[in-house]
Amino acid sequence: MNQSIGITMDLSQPVLSFARLPSITFQHSQTVGEAIASLKTRELGDDILYFYVIDSSGRLLGVVPVRRLLLSRSDSRIGEIMIHDLVSIPCTATLLEASEVLLEKRLLALPIIDASGMFQGIIDISIFSDEMPNLVRKHEVDSAFQMIGVHVNLGRNVSPLRSFKDRFPWLLSNITGGMICAIIAGMYESLIGFVTLLALFIPVVLALSESVSMQSMTLTLQTLAHGPRQWSLLFGAIRREFLTAILLGFASGLSVGLISFIWKRQALASAAIGTSIALAMVTACILGVLIPGAVKAFRRDPGIASGPIVLALADIATLIFFFNLAGWLLG
Repeated sequence: MNQSIGITMDLSQPVLSFARLPSITFQHSQTVGEAIASLKTRELGDDILYFYVIDSSGRLLGVVPVRRLLLSRSDSRIGEIMIHDLVSIPCTATLLEASEVLLEKRLLALPIIDASGMFQGIIDISIFSDEMPNLVRKHEVDSAFQMIGVHVNLGRNVSPLRSFKDRFPWLLSNITGGMICAIIAGMYESLIGFVTLLALFIPVVLALSESVSMQSMTLTLQTLAHGPRQWSLLFGAIRREFLTAILLGFASGLSVGLISFIWKRQALASAAIGTSIALAMVTACILGVLIPGAVKAFRRDPGIASGPIVLALADIATLIFFFNLAGWLLG
């Protein structure tokens, strides 16, 4: 059966209590033409997201997205075009476990199987939203996944102490990074005193590197949310972000450098500021991609851990570039 659940629903209930049987399934031996022809003789609902493929005994074999079915040759076999490596959950799973899989994999529906692989039904995001027929626009799909995230967090029922233990160790990286930055600044105290322009622009330099690192990290987390099969996308993200970082760093460094020169007429100090911004932003972009991937590789939550680590490392790298370039250019 299909129910829409409330915020206070007990997510420890069995997933089968919220499952429904799909109105249409295909046999793997059918052709695409036969499958499409069979659709014309059936009453189709508004919420069909995937067509599931079973064998003659009812064992789940794969899934065919609607788009793939419509774009395939009519003489192709369903078994040839279906996705074999589909994500499913056991019938013994709880609603919380199903919700976590839906959220992590960003799937609109999830098949349920028993121990022998027999198809037991599906659970979809309509249990969190009554707007399933309208989930065709991207922002509506994103809203539905945000709602699932709320339910999952509530279902976990994490105590404040547990939340503190999960988050505080990663905030220590901010504290450590701040202390290291203070030490670095102290090493160049005489340089700062000699060229006060450098001190004025430290907040600008740090803010730019932090902002671009968080932008890169956000994009990377979205990539990682699609699951382990998308790791190849991470390397593509590194290439894209590196090129983007060069453009962002050059434009930002040039802009701030020109502003500082027009303001104080100190050419070498302005050059140091602009160049350090460019180098720091490139480094921060790369950190924003690499750190979430590394955190996930160690089976930690990249959404919680990546931010503090990325910010701390970006700040340290930025000040190192900033003061060393300034010291080299100014002698």
